[in-house]
Amino acid sequence: MAEENTQPVFSIEKLYVKDLSVEVPGAPQIFLERENPQINVQLSTAGRAIEEGLYEITLTVTVDAKISEERTLFMIEIAQAGIFQIRNVPQEDLEPVMMVGCPNILFPYAREAVSDAVTRAGFQPVLLSPVNFESLYHAQRQQAAQRSNGEVPIQ
Repeated sequence: MAEENTQPVFSIEKLYVKDLSVEVPGAPQIFLERENPQINVQLSTAGRAIEEGLYEITLTVTVDAKISEERTLFMIEIAQAGIFQIRNVPQEDLEPVMMVGCPNILFPYAREAVSDAVTRAGFQPVLLSPVNFESLYHAQRQQAAQRSNGEVPIQ
């Protein structure tokens, strides 16, 4: 029975939209535009412990569509979050689980919310391309190592 208590545990406790913002600064005139916009997508992930073995992970997706630097069609920002139970995972594996595994679960929900929000704002849906969170995580770790003179910070 003691062996059961040391088995790694990973479960989704709750998925939710923590924050959603939709801005159409040039409405209604912007709806008369016929030019194809330049779409810019930014992603960020954050995690924090909320109690022993429970973590809140938030994937923030920001999408803006511009015709030019001065003319913005829309801006959408969503913070898709989840509460995850992560127990009996070695400390060195905790951060990859939180920054790779959890965002992989959250992304489809954020993707759907972005598409829905853009459509409700009166524009054609934006379908976000799949994201390789593992490569993003490793790139961020390499950048952090370069900034700290080759030492990877331990969290």
